[in-house]
Amino acid sequence: MPKLVRLCLLALLPLTFFGTFSYGAQPLDDLKGPIDEVIRILRDPRYQDKAGRELQREKMWNIIQEVFDFTEMAKRTLARNWKKFTPAQRKEFSELFAEFLGNNYIDKIQGGYQEEQVVYLGQKMVTAKRAVVKTKILRESLEIPVAYSMVLRGGVWRVYDVNIEGVSLVKNYRTQFRKALMRKSPAQLIEILRKKIERQKKARATRDDRAGGAADALSNRCQFKEG
Repeated sequence: MPKLVRLCLLALLPLTFFGTFSYGAQPLDDLKGPIDEVIRILRDPRYQDKAGRELQREKMWNIIQEVFDFTEMAKRTLARNWKKFTPAQRKEFSELFAEFLGNNYIDKIQGGYQEEQVVYLGQKMVTAKRAVVKTKILRESLEIPVAYSMVLRGGVWRVYDVNIEGVSLVKNYRTQFRKALMRKSPAQLIEILRKKIERQKKARATRDDRAGGAADALSNRCQFKEG
């Protein structure tokens, strides 16, 4: 498996290991809280059939939106190109990018995990409203460092980037979007993203509950290819 794809998969794993559901004043607390509810939903036997899994996706997506600041992530992935987008295009791109990433996250979560463990190393306050929460994933003989960049908005800390072994999720997409925008207009990039989401939906519909399907399907999604 290519290293970038492996790192993209690992970025999702800590979402299955968080603790108590309570919103706190600290970044680590706000990162841990909602994910415990995701675990409860994952373990609920009511969501094991096909119809239940769709309801499960909806419930998990509502919670994931509490944890991630997708608008901030979208803005940072576009960087200077953000100015090329009209306000309406920025809103549309942010919403589509959130759905694109959300599909990737939920597919992995529903696909299960392999008994990995997460150790929380603490949090570092960068400013009064920005922080980094450091963790490491223990997988057999491997220790993989994962850091979450968070921003304080409306009294809640939310993730705007994930860094795995020195590889930033935002920078990865920023590079790909920058290359795409050298040849495409903002409207064209938005249309490409929309088509990718449609393909995600079709792949999920045909995948059903096939063993290993969710994890396998992610192998090509960490790269934002235009085709």
